[in-house]
Amino acid sequence: MADFHVIAGHGDRLDKPMVNTIGIADLFTCLKLGARDFWEKPSHYALIAIIYVIAGVVLTVWMNGYHTWPLLYPLVGGFALLGPLAALPLYEVSRRREAGLDTSWGEALEVLRSPAMPGILAVGALLFVLFTLWLTSAQALYESLFGSSTPRTLTALISQVTTEPGGATLIIVGTMLGAIFALVALALSVVAFPLLLDRDVGAYVAVETSVRVFMRNPLPILAWGVIIGVGLFLASLPLFVGLAVVLPIFGHATWHLYRHTVDTASEIRGMRL
Repeated sequence: MADFHVIAGHGDRLDKPMVNTIGIADLFTCLKLGARDFWEKPSHYALIAIIYVIAGVVLTVWMNGYHTWPLLYPLVGGFALLGPLAALPLYEVSRRREAGLDTSWGEALEVLRSPAMPGILAVGALLFVLFTLWLTSAQALYESLFGSSTPRTLTALISQVTTEPGGATLIIVGTMLGAIFALVALALSVVAFPLLLDRDVGAYVAVETSVRVFMRNPLPILAWGVIIGVGLFLASLPLFVGLAVVLPIFGHATWHLYRHTVDTASEIRGMRL
């Protein structure tokens, strides 16, 4: 247990990397590089395609059975919040490809044995708390407008939202509420997981560096969040099938965004806890 560390990196150090300034053009460069990594071995993602199709079917059946259609939007939005954690093997593939190493799935899944896993799980837990708060807030908003009785079908939900007085309020306030949670999650984790995987700096430094990246590049990072959100939403429409392509590309692209925004060759401060 001597090597178990969460807040700080290995050796209980807080080593904070410098962050770089980027532009909108850099985002498209990252997406291009992410697509390149994806198409190098697209057969890797056949299993992912099957998983997301099954997930879409299961989610649809669950919503039909328990009449939880009002949570459809925040649940889909959950991919944007929790996606960075699920993309860990994708970051590893890009990292290994960059280093000229074996990029097979067997090697990529070795990321699960990373010494930074405690810190990774800590940041993941933070995102899960945000996701839970989002669902709770969405449910409370719906019940404040329409009561506790929920539509039994998706068609009934659409009819309710488009014809009843509270529908416009639900759309506007719900979207603003979701945007707030998504913005917080984006600021806290935009480069946190790739940084942890690459340097094992600890959960605190990973989150703090992500916030500094956001503060240094507010417009590009906001644009990145919009690209991710719109892409995930559109990919989720056909029973989540599109996520089998979109998520890997975004995952690989996030690794390259990390490389563009974080200067891993230097530190602004290092101290022991």
